[in-house]
Amino acid sequence: MGHNIRIAFLRAVNVGGTGKLAMSDLVQLCQTAGLAKVKTYIASGNVCYVSPHSAEQDRRLLEAGLLELMGKSTSCFVLDLKQLTSMIEHCPFRDYPGNQHVTVILPHRINAEGLQGVKGQAKELIALGDSCLYIAYPDGMGKSKLLVPAAQVGTARNFNTLKKMQELASSLECAG
Repeated sequence: MGHNIRIAFLRAVNVGGTGKLAMSDLVQLCQTAGLAKVKTYIASGNVCYVSPHSAEQDRRLLEAGLLELMGKSTSCFVLDLKQLTSMIEHCPFRDYPGNQHVTVILPHRINAEGLQGVKGQAKELIALGDSCLYIAYPDGMGKSKLLVPAAQVGTARNFNTLKKMQELASSLECAG
């Protein structure tokens, strides 16, 4: 196989005035790490690319590069196209508008016990996935008081962003 199409989601980039990172700098960092056909989407740290490395090597290279570039530790969640597609297909909230539910990508799988300590839940719905949590916000995210401790170690993306990253990564596959 040799070259793998991957999608990386960076945690806490360009949100609330912290973790400033220009996407052009992210592209440069990826290219320096030996990644090819790099494409970013919106400024929240979403990137897809073709890699000669393992997913774990990509994660380490990206995190080391980001530490050097930003001067602080930034977690990266690296998925292949099959994993991302599975997350999308298994999302139980696909009937909601894409901006009313998020997938929280986690560094490891959790079980129902990992959902203990949830606070502020009103109409929000939470479901466990494979190394992710799905959260729907029927009344929108803006007013939500939901706090999910298990989600603090992950990074959340709304469904529209996941679908766009799947589309971008798929285009790399087609490009050969």
